[in-house]
Amino acid sequence: MRGALAALIAAALVVLAASPVYAHRISTRSGSPPAGVSIPSLTHGQMAVIRDNLPAIRALASARLGFDLTTWRLEDYLNLQSFACLWGIVPGSITDEDSPFNECAHAYLAAGRALLLQLAHEPEADHKSIDALIGKIEVEMLADGASMNLCRYSDEPFNTNEIIWPHWGMAPFHPPTAMMAVAAFAVLGIAVWGAGPKHARTLRERVKA
Repeated sequence: MRGALAALIAAALVVLAASPVYAHRISTRSGSPPAGVSIPSLTHGQMAVIRDNLPAIRALASARLGFDLTTWRLEDYLNLQSFACLWGIVPGSITDEDSPFNECAHAYLAAGRALLLQLAHEPEADHKSIDALIGKIEVEMLADGASMNLCRYSDEPFNTNEIIWPHWGMAPFHPPTAMMAVAAFAVLGIAVWGAGPKHARTLRERVKA
């Protein structure tokens, strides 16, 4: 839990410094960007299945031998979008449609699924393992009735040229997000307070020496 809070604090500070608070869709390029890779969305119910299999998808992508530009762009987008969404560690990011992190979670999980399907077309990829993982995911989605569980973002397409940020303005009104933010900054405050006396004591010892 402490690791998650530390990651939340660090990433939140970077994100808040790098992105306007009023925007949640930001182009990754300036000027007139070339056409990015289009990423179909996934249903609300499919998100948890992809989340559970995301480490396996990443491992297959890392193990590929050849280089495919589309695969590389999808993998790069998955990494960027995961960071923008704080890696899904905020409670309710994936399961709660009202979470300010739900749309950005849709984006990175949709990218994960698109990456897996793209790997299936790479000549030098491990097709036996890829096909097995695709089959596993399909079975899990059917068992959960995942394709029937829709939400407001279920028909929203994404693009590798556009990063989806959380809806920061909604955070104070979403209790799980607000509580985790309070806990994270409380831990930060305690850490700063604890480091203060120690730092002062070290300075006094150096002066005496």
